Amino acid sequence: MRSRQELAQARRIVVKVGTSTVTHSTGKLNLEQIEKIVRQLADLANRGHEVLLVTSGAVGAGMGRLGLQQKPQTIPEKQACAAVGQGLLLHMYEKMFAEYGQIVAQVLLTRDDLAIENRHINAANALEALLRSGAIPIINENDTVAVDEIRVGDNDTLSALVASLVHSDVLVLLTDIDGLYTANPRQDPEAQLITYVDEITPDITAMAAGAGSKLGTGGMTTKLQAASIAADAGAAMVIARSSLPNVLRKIMAGEPVGTFFAAKASRKTTPEVNAEANA
Repeated sequence: MRSRQELAQARRIVVKVGTSTVTHSTGKLNLEQIEKIVRQLADLANRGHEVLLVTSGAVGAGMGRLGLQQKPQTIPEKQACAAVGQGLLLHMYEKMFAEYGQIVAQVLLTRDDLAIENRHINAANALEALLRSGAIPIINENDTVAVDEIRVGDNDTLSALVASLVHSDVLVLLTDIDGLYTANPRQDPEAQLITYVDEITPDITAMAAGAGSKLGTGGMTTKLQAASIAADAGAAMVIARSSLPNVLRKIMAGEPVGTFFAAKASRKTTPEVNAEANA
């Protein structure tokens, strides 16, 4: 897809929501925001789109339940938070999607599931089977068991790899910023939103700065990496603010929301999974 006007024709959609979207600054789940996202995803499914959700928030949710005030620094601490938080997160999604008549399925992945050929094929087949059955896969990295050697590293990259894995038409990254700016809008009041990116050039890459929130792992750099993976796989990508009312409906209607990244004309069949880039 090369233009926003084509988005309405998308059959398969991968939507990624970040930690700052699904949790409060305390680390506890933002139930109101999750419900809004769930309702929009359910509506897309009702309209005949195939929907996959890549969600952050397990570590943040675990922090809230365990009473931690700061993001854990060691791998065992992160794994403990993920183990507690993943169940909380899925339970909430399952409950909310059920209210709209949708079935969900939990899928936890590591880098090896995407990089090793037989596991890559198995993961793709499992997701295809879920979509054929009418279920909405809810995907996260398996943080409870993943160590540096088998981590993707951030869910921006994971969502792009999933979009490639299932041959998605479009990837939507919902975050706490409106899109790609010419400079960091939190620091530069003159920063301008870029609404369309035809190709990720060195100049575009240079505009990305800083890391994410204190709860998340990604920043604009990882989002541009995701856009590059998606574009290579033939999928368009949109970055938009999750709190914008009816943001998914507006995006899929082709409205000028966020930043649109055009897909490349030719599709790569297997993306390269680069662990070092996401460490």
